[in-house]
Amino acid sequence: ATYRPQQLDDAARRRLSKRLLIPLPDAAGRREMLTRGLADLVHAIGEADIGSLLEATDGYSGSDMAALCREAAMGPCRDPGFEAALLSGVHSSEMRPIRLSDFEDALGAIRASVGPGELAAFEEWNRNFGSFQSQAAKRQAMGGVSGGGGST
Repeated sequence: ATYRPQQLDDAARRRLSKRLLIPLPDAAGRREMLTRGLADLVHAIGEADIGSLLEATDGYSGSDMAALCREAAMGPCRDPGFEAALLSGVHSSEMRPIRLSDFEDALGAIRASVGPGELAAFEEWNRNFGSFQSQAAKRQAMGGVSGGGGST
């Protein structure tokens, strides 16, 4: 398997019955990923915070979003005194909630893994070799189902 279809030789490419470009998630897809990533966690992330996170994560893949949520979830564990409190018997439910500042710190560590140049190369490869020549053709073949919520 490869994330770089340009590196496939002709023989390998011929053996692939479907060659699909999975686009980066749009804002709605990233919102869903953030919502699911925070679902079982105690957090203080409001709707305005989600909006700013959606702007900051434009160009992030599904795996980038998952990594961002995992990194932000570790924020409370990095607070001074957390380890001592945990060792003294403080229950994990007494931890502070995940805050926007945890996501802001995580954004410094987790960056988009796919650059604009790579996206252009993927789109070019898709035009030349993909099963669907465009996203419109893909939607038509799938009966009008909208894309954009997948991961890479």
